[in-house]
Amino acid sequence: MEALGINVPGLIAQIINFVILLALLRLVAYKPILSMLEKRSTKIRESMEAAERIKQEMTKSQQDFEVQLEAARKEGQAIIAQANQIGDRMKQEAREEAQKEATAIIAKARGEIELERDKAIGELRQQFADLTILAAGKVINRTLDPASHKKLIDEILVEAGDLAKN
Repeated sequence: MEALGINVPGLIAQIINFVILLALLRLVAYKPILSMLEKRSTKIRESMEAAERIKQEMTKSQQDFEVQLEAARKEGQAIIAQANQIGDRMKQEAREEAQKEATAIIAKARGEIELERDKAIGELRQQFADLTILAAGKVINRTLDPASHKKLIDEILVEAGDLAKN
């Protein structure tokens, strides 16, 4: 082997040195490195588990928030619907109240018109009676006493009323 340029005692010494170095490294460096790698692996795994838990909690929180938001939305819609119903009812009540007031005003106006009409008819009858008496007095050339006058007026008005009905 020396012809190939290999020094056998040097090679054996190198192999022994390498084995001793491996044994020393295994005792001194390999176990602490493995321990450190195991700790780091555990820490990474725990961090991943914590991140997964946080992700699940966030998902659950988001779902809870969406449920609460939907409940609030429904409650808001219910409040709006209720407010619309109250508004419609108030409009209807106001409309009914206005209708009642209008009916009362119309009835009062009709009553007043009826009273005015009756008053005007009474005045016309009185004027008619006065004119009739005056005309009759001139025709007869005499004056009637109040009782005869009233009787004559009533008869004429009854006849005039009968004629108006026919």
